[in-house]
Amino acid sequence: MFGYVTVNEPELRIREYHLYRSYYCGMCMDLKDNYGQSGRMTLSYDTVFLALLLTSLYEPPETLRSVRCAVHPLEKHATRQNEYTRYAADMNIILSYYSCVDDWNDEKEMKKKLMANVLRGKNEKAGSLYPEKARVIRENLDRLHELENRSRAGTDASMPCSQLLDQAGGIFGDLMAEIFDIKHDVWGPALRQVGYYLGKYIYILDAYDDLEKDLASGSFNPLSAMSGRPGLDDYVQGILTMTISSCTAAFETLPIVENIDILRNILYSGIWCKFEQKRMKRAQETAPSSDSSERTAQDE
Repeated sequence: MFGYVTVNEPELRIREYHLYRSYYCGMCMDLKDNYGQSGRMTLSYDTVFLALLLTSLYEPPETLRSVRCAVHPLEKHATRQNEYTRYAADMNIILSYYSCVDDWNDEKEMKKKLMANVLRGKNEKAGSLYPEKARVIRENLDRLHELENRSRAGTDASMPCSQLLDQAGGIFGDLMAEIFDIKHDVWGPALRQVGYYLGKYIYILDAYDDLEKDLASGSFNPLSAMSGRPGLDDYVQGILTMTISSCTAAFETLPIVENIDILRNILYSGIWCKFEQKRMKRAQETAPSSDSSERTAQDE
């Protein structure tokens, strides 16, 4: 999974951070209870956001516990579980399985193949609980793979990078829209918009984050044609800004009161943390060394 949709911890109050962690730990317990220890290894911040958003919107009854676990064996910590943390855990399993399959197909990482084998039965279990969701996820991933294969084969060689990025991101957005629209009720259209643009944001940020690795391995990346061009960072930031602006516009139409400050922290600040880290790393890698700068000054 990606792990881009997380909190900006320094900007949260202590109480808010502990509340957020209680949902994170609650989902971890859901994964353990329903899919075993290997299931909890897949836990992603992205699906914790999904659980928190749906919980805040629909306000279901919750089970509050204070537990010890393998990660925190010495002291108890709070967990919150409800129908939406369980739903998000199920979606987490499906997405994690296909992510491992995709990584194995692209990069032939043996550990990804092994993890996919571990998750295969768990994916089937989660898919049986939500067959329509599983079908839409599979169909959109097939669409995405078809687009990637056409690009590799040169069939879409004339497609501009911006169009390729928009199409690929849009497909992943369609996938996430279906996951967010859990009930198909009056709030379904807004939830679909939040999921669509958040999914598109995740896909584009992941392409930006993995660009150098994908170039080295020969894996598909819609930004490959722009590699090495000046202004790439600003270009990606502009697209991400427009995308998340549409996401937050839809989010603000939802009648959410509970956990609103945590959710806004994630959508307005937290999701930018990974981008800023990557941008800073790229700037450091491309900056001339001090030795070369000194030699240039001496030559002048």
